[in-house]
Amino acid sequence: VGEHVYKLKRRVDFGFLDFTTLEKRRAAAENEVALNRRTAPEIYLGLVAVRRKDGELRLGGSEGEIVDWLVEMRRFPAEGLFARLADEGRLTRGLIETLAADVAAFHDHAEVTHERGGAALFARIVAGNDDNLKDSVGRVFDAEKVARLKAESDRLIATHSGLLDGRRDAGFVRRCHGDLHLGNVTLIDDRPVIFDCIEFSEDIASIDILYDLAFLLMDLEFRAVTDARLSGFANRALNVYLDHVSEKEIVPTLEGLALLPLFVATRAAVRAKVTAVIADTEEKRNRSRAYLDFALAALAPRARRVVAVGGLSGTGKSTLAMALAPKLGHPFGAVHLRSDIIRKRLFNVGPLERLPVAAYAKAVGRLVYDDMLTHASVALAAGMPVVVDAVFSREGERTRVERAAAEAGVPLDGIWLEAPAAILEGRVGARAAEARDPSDADVRVLQQQLGYDLGTMRWAKVDASARPEAILASAQALLGMPQA
Repeated sequence: VGEHVYKLKRRVDFGFLDFTTLEKRRAAAENEVALNRRTAPEIYLGLVAVRRKDGELRLGGSEGEIVDWLVEMRRFPAEGLFARLADEGRLTRGLIETLAADVAAFHDHAEVTHERGGAALFARIVAGNDDNLKDSVGRVFDAEKVARLKAESDRLIATHSGLLDGRRDAGFVRRCHGDLHLGNVTLIDDRPVIFDCIEFSEDIASIDILYDLAFLLMDLEFRAVTDARLSGFANRALNVYLDHVSEKEIVPTLEGLALLPLFVATRAAVRAKVTAVIADTEEKRNRSRAYLDFALAALAPRARRVVAVGGLSGTGKSTLAMALAPKLGHPFGAVHLRSDIIRKRLFNVGPLERLPVAAYAKAVGRLVYDDMLTHASVALAAGMPVVVDAVFSREGERTRVERAAAEAGVPLDGIWLEAPAAILEGRVGARAAEARDPSDADVRVLQQQLGYDLGTMRWAKVDASARPEAILASAQALLGMPQA
C-alpha cells in the first residue's frame, strides 16, 4: 500500500507454528517486529489492528472490534535483494564483506540461551531432515545418498558431541536469525539490511551462531558451483566474520569450525528437502539433487596445510593470502590469519582503526605472533587449512611457524614476496592515503623494514612487482595448485 506493506498471518497450525487464534497471531506479529528490529528497524514499523465496525473492515483506528493484527513494514524495492544481485551478477565482494561484519556484530549482541542447542537437539534436526528427504526418495533422491548423508552426519555429531554441548554451555547458542540466506538480505542506502528472521520457533532460531552463519556460507558457495562470479565469496564471508570476533571469543570460535562441515551440510539438506517438495519439473528436481550432492561434498574430508605469506610492507601479502584462502580446501577454503587484524583485536579496536605507536613495540609484536600461531594451531585442529600473513622478516619468526606446522603434522609452504623499494614505497603511500586497509604501516615503517637482516631465507621467493593475477599464478604454481 504505497510506501508500506501489511503482512497478515494466516489461521494455520503446522505443528512447529500455531496461528489459530487472534492472540497467537498478535503475539507472533509482536515477536516478528521486535526480533527483526534488531537488524532492520527501518523496515519493521510496528503492528496495526484490523477492526470491524458497521459491517466493514478497517485498517487501524481506535473504534470497532479487533479481528486481526498486521505487521506494518516499509516497502523496499526487490532489485536490492542479495539473491537477485547474485543472480544478475551485481553482488560484490565488498557487499559480502560488509554483510559478514554485520552478522558478526549481530551475533555478538544476540541473546544467549542455555535451554536449546547441543548435540541432542542437533541430532533431532538431522533426523527430521532425513525423514523429509526419504519422502522424496525415488521421485527425486537416490536412497543411498540420503542414507549416506544421515550416517555421516550422525558420525560427526557423535564425534563432536562434547563440542556441541560445550558451545551451548559457554553461551554460543543464541537467539539468531535462523534463516540467513541471500533472499533475506537487501540493499538499503548502499548497506546490507538483514530481515525476515524466524519469529515463530525458538527451536529453529535459538541455535549455535556458527549454524546461523552456515546458511549464508552454504548459499554463497552453492551458487558459486555454477556461477564463477561468486567464487571465493563464501570464504571471504567466513574470514571477515572471524576478523570481527572479539579476543575473548576468537579461540572458541576457531575451535567451533570443526562443526562447519556438519552445519553447512545440514543447511544444504534443508534446502534439498524444501525444494524437493515443490519439484514439479526436472529442472527443480535437479536443483534438489544438487543441494543433496553439495551436502555430501561438504562432509568429505579435507587436506590440512599451512601456507605462510611473508614480505615487507607493500609487497601484497594480504592480497595474495586473501586470493589463496578460497582455493585451499573445498568448500569453505582456508582460515586467513593476518597479523594486522590480530594486533587490532588485541587492542579491542576495529580492523580499520589506527593504533598508536606503542602498539607496535617489540613486546607487542611477540604477542601478535604468539596469537597468530595459537590461532593457526586451533584452526588446524578443527580440520581447517590455514594461511598466515605477516611480515616474517626475522628468521626466528619463520622458524616458529614452520615448527607449529610440523607439530600439527601438516605441510607448510612458505612464500616470500619481494619487490624494488620504489614500488613498495608507492604502494604503501597510496594505501596510507586511502586509509581503507587494516595495515597501519606507512613509508617510514617501510624504510625501517628495508634495513632488516632477513637471515637465511628458505621460503620460495616470488616477484611481487607484477600484477596481483601474475603473483597469484606464481604462488599457485609453487603450491602445486591447479590454475583456471
